[in-house]
Amino acid sequence: MSMRITLELSETDLNHFRKIMRKAIQSHKDTDSKLITDAALKVLDEVKGNKVPDFISERLGKLKLLVDMVHDTGWALPEKERKNVIGALAYFSDPQDLIPDEIPGLGFLDDAIMIELVVRALKHEIEAYVDFCDYRDAETTRHKLSREEADRAEWLVDRRKQLQSRMRRRRGSRRRSAVKDSPKMGSSFSLFG
Repeated sequence: MSMRITLELSETDLNHFRKIMRKAIQSHKDTDSKLITDAALKVLDEVKGNKVPDFISERLGKLKLLVDMVHDTGWALPEKERKNVIGALAYFSDPQDLIPDEIPGLGFLDDAIMIELVVRALKHEIEAYVDFCDYRDAETTRHKLSREEADRAEWLVDRRKQLQSRMRRRRGSRRRSAVKDSPKMGSSFSLFG
């Protein structure tokens, strides 16, 4: 038997999480990005040994995608967007969670909420990266290349440029509509400024 529990976070609740995220970004602004991504991967390792609700497990899976986005040399994430992703991962470098991870079933709830906020804030970056990976995988198979060979191929460089351009256009469009539609950030928000 399963039970459905719905969490509704008010604007005040969201602002609380945004404040915590901004504090983490600020406190880790000089931290090496490898240390930050390693800390995020450590959270994933800790979850592997625990039985966590599907809601949490699904969101934690997206954490790996963000780490991959930073380290993927073929994607070559531009510096501004890279800083945003690293900043978003900074929360996971802080050993002081809102809810201690040791609490069975709920310990990773705050991490899952933060990941959900990050995924929403980085929606266009994530969509572009997933499209890039899908394209690279399909073309690598089609051309019978190694991933390293594919990452240097002109067709992949061109596709990356197209997707990163689309990412910036959509991000700009989202910001303009958020400002136009509402004085509050609502569901369209930024964790980074």
